[in-house]
Amino acid sequence: MALIVAGVSHATAPIEIREKLAFRANEATAELARLRESGIIREGVALSTCNRTEIYAVEQNGDSLPHISSMLSRRLGDDATGFMYVRRDRNVATHLFGVAAGLESMILGEAQIHGQVKDAWEECRGESGPILNRMFQTALLAASRAREETGIGRGAASVSSAGVQLVKKIFGGLGGRRAMILGAGDVAELALECLLSEGVRVAIVANRTHERARALADRHGATAMHYDQCWESLRDVDVLICSTASPVPVVTVGRVRDPVAARGDRPLCVLDLALPRDVEAAVGGLDNVFLYDLDDLRAAAAANVERREENIPAAQQIIALESAKYWDWVAGLAAVPVVKSFREEMDRVRSTELATALRRLGPLSAEQIQTIEHFSKALMNKFLHEPSVRLKAAAANGRGLGVVDAARYLFALEDKTQSDAPPTTEDDV
Repeated sequence: MALIVAGVSHATAPIEIREKLAFRANEATAELARLRESGIIREGVALSTCNRTEIYAVEQNGDSLPHISSMLSRRLGDDATGFMYVRRDRNVATHLFGVAAGLESMILGEAQIHGQVKDAWEECRGESGPILNRMFQTALLAASRAREETGIGRGAASVSSAGVQLVKKIFGGLGGRRAMILGAGDVAELALECLLSEGVRVAIVANRTHERARALADRHGATAMHYDQCWESLRDVDVLICSTASPVPVVTVGRVRDPVAARGDRPLCVLDLALPRDVEAAVGGLDNVFLYDLDDLRAAAAANVERREENIPAAQQIIALESAKYWDWVAGLAAVPVVKSFREEMDRVRSTELATALRRLGPLSAEQIQTIEHFSKALMNKFLHEPSVRLKAAAANGRGLGVVDAARYLFALEDKTQSDAPPTTEDDV
């Protein structure tokens, strides 16, 4: 069994690449199902957020990397390998635990990634299994510990809050300003909360589903607007924040040119927090429109992370501890089929030798045969008890994989255990 994660993030690929590689939930599960049904992976989970797309997998036979690379390259329409990073085995767990804790985020310590990791795991449960289920479960635990026991999430630590802080600097304050939110998801709600806390006077929420826009607006004292009617409101607002799940831009030059022209010389700040992007790049070329996307938030976020950076070593220590516990559990699984095959092989030898001995002894009573068979089993169990216990213990204390491989070789178990699949349910382990 081998673990692998391959993907791209804000650290390796610009937004133009990331948006092409972003998965919707049904797309991710379909791709994982294809890899699993083809015998390439045994388990899989896809994590796709505004800043990363990653495929976590338990490999079935051989190297799955070429197949994952090909899958991402098809989405990109070009070779994706130049933007990819790959982690294997122990480093997979360490990487995921850091991602869930916000250590790998563009905005250090952001809270939203924890929920995004959980959602990705839940959406892919049909394609995952005991190895990845345990890893994601432990990652969420480790991330919660890191946030609770260190200051890694101190202060404004979200894409939305960083975006609002950028807008605040542009206008020199947001008191009395008017803003419109396009979208009604978690990122949009966080942005709305941040805007209102900065003194925005009028906040408008628009979404393709008016009921969701109205629910969000009602929770925060804002105004809901029908999606088709919102564009004219650009004549009056100072800030437009976009965070929808649309696969194509919804803020196009054709939709906003006339409302923007009607503004005269008043600036309009447009903040695009979506991936794929919500705003057509040409919108930024309109007079007095200032367009910022996720990659533009890097500099704005940098000023807010100094106090959180000092907590990185403590958070990494927690992650290392939880990752080690997880890997000990994985290594322990490797001993299970070996111990099983070891005992089965020894019992086969015992049965063969017992049959030979009984033939040589001649006629015996049923009670005598039962006594001899009981003796043979008891003796075998005595011989096997300590090696079985030590094999399991070694697998659980970090030395196990080498010991397990040695046991396979010494007792000629290679063919009997290498093809054994790990348990298929957590109850089996």
